[in-house]
Amino acid sequence: MPFDFLKKGKPDTTPSKDSPAAPGAPANQIPTVTKQGVAFDGLTEEWRLVGAIQLDGRLSDILNRRESIPIDDVHWAPIDGSEPFTPAPGLKAIDPYDLIVVLAGETTLPVMSEDEKAAHRVHKISYDVSLEVPPFRVVGTVYLFPGSDPDRLLDRATEMFVPVTEATAFLGDRQIGGTEVDTFLVNRRYLRRIEQIDRRTGEPHRRMPGA
Repeated sequence: MPFDFLKKGKPDTTPSKDSPAAPGAPANQIPTVTKQGVAFDGLTEEWRLVGAIQLDGRLSDILNRRESIPIDDVHWAPIDGSEPFTPAPGLKAIDPYDLIVVLAGETTLPVMSEDEKAAHRVHKISYDVSLEVPPFRVVGTVYLFPGSDPDRLLDRATEMFVPVTEATAFLGDRQIGGTEVDTFLVNRRYLRRIEQIDRRTGEPHRRMPGA
């Protein structure tokens, strides 16, 4: 597949010999992945892609290698929900540069005890934020080391994808995801604006006088 093909048009859905065509799923219904592996769910500028990938480590580490990712049993649908998911057997790999948001479930993360999870976060500070990654807006929580402001996520960095927990993505007023998983991996290359918010109200965070 050519670089950035997902931005330009429909993936190749020509059935291969080992991947016969199948009827599309009802609109807004995520199809069941039949291949062995870890379920993959990613958003590009125009498409939502689901399939199965073989993980060797954390999903975020694999994405941050910036290498093509083999994928099986791929189904796709327009991101606006105008059409149901249909098979795309001609799509065998995904370029991380094409992905804006990846929905990361528990099976894509290393197993940690509750004590390990607490120790992992004790050295970081949580920020409730709204991230503008056109055409999406992602609302959730990011964990940063002390002294790091959320705006620093706009800087160039080694890690291309940043995890956002308790996350929800919106396309205009339409919610995308946030029910199947609650951790999203957001591609910083598409990040255009960050705003701290109050999660209770969804309103921008108001700084205290003198802060």
